[in-house]
Amino acid sequence: MALESAIGSANTTRASSSLTLGMKISRINWPLLVMLSLIACYGTAILYSAGRGWSPWAWMHLLRFGVGVVMMLVVALIDIRHWMRLAYPIYVLGLILLIWVEVAGDIGMGAQRWINLGFMQLQPSEIMKVALVLVYARYFHIINPGRISHPVSLLLPLALLVIPVALVMRQPDLGTALLLLAGSGGLMFLAGVSWIYFASAIAAVAAALPIAWGFLRDYQKNRVLTFLNPEADPLGTGYHIMQSKIAFGSGGVFGKGYMQGTQSHLDFLPEMQTDFIFTMLAEEMGMIGALVLLCLFGAVIAYGYIIAMRVRHQFGRLIVLGVILNFSVYVFINMSMVMGLIPVVGVPLPFVSYGGTAMLSLLFGFGLLLSASVHRGVPIPENTGMFL
Repeated sequence: MALESAIGSANTTRASSSLTLGMKISRINWPLLVMLSLIACYGTAILYSAGRGWSPWAWMHLLRFGVGVVMMLVVALIDIRHWMRLAYPIYVLGLILLIWVEVAGDIGMGAQRWINLGFMQLQPSEIMKVALVLVYARYFHIINPGRISHPVSLLLPLALLVIPVALVMRQPDLGTALLLLAGSGGLMFLAGVSWIYFASAIAAVAAALPIAWGFLRDYQKNRVLTFLNPEADPLGTGYHIMQSKIAFGSGGVFGKGYMQGTQSHLDFLPEMQTDFIFTMLAEEMGMIGALVLLCLFGAVIAYGYIIAMRVRHQFGRLIVLGVILNFSVYVFINMSMVMGLIPVVGVPLPFVSYGGTAMLSLLFGFGLLLSASVHRGVPIPENTGMFL
């Protein structure tokens, strides 16, 4: 039996290492790419309406998606083991960029979150979301499964998370910090960390809320107070969410018609090309149009979990789960925010909202997901005791 197992392992190794370019291309999950493209087309159509033409947002959105898809396919064709080796270097690069933002980043809308590259504004916090998925997948792939929930084993993952979250909070960017916490915490849970830690953390956060309130900035406090009672200041702090609810509800079942939204085109709806684009979509296309987009998002998420079940190694499986988890959190927070179910935190809608770094980082993440799918049978040693 041992001999048969060794022969089988050797055959798997040879089969995995002998994948030709044509075989890799045939293994790419093309239906997933089609679904992402349909979502991006949805976004392009709404941005066309928002700008009353291809300029200033629709054309650039489509161009960025095209460039991002090429990058995604290149990433997908690279052996997943190379991405495992690059996990910590990519994390360190993301950390350096976050420190760069702290020292010499561009300031916009009262926040210091971007690095001006000339041809685009780079937001390093978006890169860090993918970097954390990579390092967590590598760490939990290598560590002994019986020690995953040991307190000492959780020190490194927590340190890897706390440092970028602290830097992002200083920008300040509460929405992205919450995304980092939710995505990384969810991936730790899926990797097998005991639920007791998460229950304890939630209880500790709830107990510390009165203290944490004192450390929030004024605009962050206003967002929470506005969420609780937006009618208290409808022309001030409550203006955004009030106009969003009006536009959202006025669309009805079938909407007012494409490019016929009054709240958006009369400039009552703020940030209609970014954070509140789902509201504009609901006003023009109604509940039916919103449900179609929601079904596309749901299909991508379901498809991602199916891919995860087919991957035979823990590293690739966690990569897929991490990317899909981040994608899901994006969708949930943005849609809940514009409907007034949670406070406004400034999170874009994936592949629909206008924005360069968010789209490219998401497509890079989906490239890693596709790489895990293409190389799902590649043997990766486990429990070697190496953390880095």
